[in-house]
Amino acid sequence: MKIEPLGDRIVVKRLEAVEKTAGGIVLPETAKEKPKEGKVVSVGPGKILDSGERSKMQLKKGDRVLFASYAGTEVKIDGEEYLMMNEDDVLAVVKPKQS
Repeated sequence: MKIEPLGDRIVVKRLEAVEKTAGGIVLPETAKEKPKEGKVVSVGPGKILDSGERSKMQLKKGDRVLFASYAGTEVKIDGEEYLMMNEDDVLAVVKPKQS
């Protein structure tokens, strides 16, 4: 199934939770914190401005993003969990390190 968000909304697939700490301690399911990082799966067409034009979305499909702890609404589609949020809820785009 394809999810097509409206306006300036995006659909994000949350990245997997860390199972081990930096010191090597394995975390049980109950102690794992939900990651605040994900990959953009789908992007809406943009918000309609007062002038009637659409604003251009800054994010695109495939972007790796950081978002606030309580950002978005969790939805489950075809057994997969996603977050639907406004583009404004995204704090930063994670870019690969360049050599």
